Amino acid sequence: MNTTTTRAFQSVGILAAGALLLSACGSSDGDGSGQAAGATTFEGRGPITYVAGKDTTGSVQPMLDRWNKLHPKEKVTFIQLPTDADAQRQQMIQNAETKSDAYTVLSLDVVWTSEFAAHQWIDRLPEKQFPLGKMLKPVVETAKYRDGLYAVPASSDGGMLYYRTDLLKKAGIAQPPTTWAELKAACAKVKKLPEGKGMSCYGGQFQKYEGLTVNFSEAVNSAGGVVTDAGGKPNVDTAEARKGLDFLVDSFKDGTIPKEGITYLEEDGRQAFQSGKLLFLRNWPYVYSLAGKSDIKGEYAVAPLPGLDGPGSSSLGGHNLALSSTAKNKATALDFMKFFSNEENTATFLKEASLAPPYASLYDDKALVGQYPYLPVLKESILRAVPRPRVVQYGDVTSAVQQEAYAALTGSKSSAQALKDLQGALQKSTGQ
Repeated sequence: MNTTTTRAFQSVGILAAGALLLSACGSSDGDGSGQAAGATTFEGRGPITYVAGKDTTGSVQPMLDRWNKLHPKEKVTFIQLPTDADAQRQQMIQNAETKSDAYTVLSLDVVWTSEFAAHQWIDRLPEKQFPLGKMLKPVVETAKYRDGLYAVPASSDGGMLYYRTDLLKKAGIAQPPTTWAELKAACAKVKKLPEGKGMSCYGGQFQKYEGLTVNFSEAVNSAGGVVTDAGGKPNVDTAEARKGLDFLVDSFKDGTIPKEGITYLEEDGRQAFQSGKLLFLRNWPYVYSLAGKSDIKGEYAVAPLPGLDGPGSSSLGGHNLALSSTAKNKATALDFMKFFSNEENTATFLKEASLAPPYASLYDDKALVGQYPYLPVLKESILRAVPRPRVVQYGDVTSAVQQEAYAALTGSKSSAQALKDLQGALQKSTGQ
């Protein structure tokens, strides 16, 4: 989810050289050829920019180089934003509000689609020009707003539980945990081993940023609660939500999560896991390939996230490609989006960066599964995933979640008080 890189769409040359005008009447008949407010023109060819979070995998620039070699007069420049998803969002919004043409193709976190579309910061896209039928349905839904396509799925993401296979085996644990209680019991056994001395149990993303919204939402959903219902109505002041938040709060109190875990972003947790400081880690698929190049190569695997009474639910992550409404050279941008996120190139990102592809067929490819054994777990995670609140006021909602969850984790509020205050804040933000 917030991992750092993003991608974009199918083969080159679908649009003829020159401008293409797509008329729009704002209908939701599946054509998706323009914005409801009027016609969108996908005109102009020339240099463009691709805007995404910092690429820690090193997989993005080689893909851009391929495009640039084929299109010397329509080169794309990579603008890398901070790894922090909140900072990425703010910089993209600032660019939109100033009506700058500096940003062309935006790599949006999947939960930003509604907000960016509602404010007309991104263009409605021609839906029929993209192979959406070949993609996982939950992934496609993240790219839509009011039945219109406003982004193109470039990657998905499902949280998984990384664990040390060698240490569980030495502790006599045959299977990874499926519940929170089993996770803590496994940690207790491993810590009794000489190899487990000084090792912490579990890590996630708990700093006050988007990652905390993800981890909080997963805990709530995995305990049978919801943050908002399908209609966007908040419902977080419940016994189920409290059980989820209490798991995190109690884990900090009893040492299951190390004290420094409160500062963890994705990369902090990855590095702690790879350096042998953590037995279990909740993180995204991109970690898999990087961990394979570390000292724990061959000594880790992944499983579904555990929950209160059985396997839990991941937050649905990933990145979609959107076209800035104030950008130039939109015909080039549309072609680039098709190129960057086509099935072949998303398979390349899978191989080189462990980025979850949007295409269903790649998860069932026997050769790929043989090479990347985590794919079945990842597919299960995505299909079972629960979206974070899909609301226009997402910035206010995630800020409120981060503030109250962080207050509970750091002990400045009880779980009950934090959830009560969060319910009020969410009702105010959403008007429900």
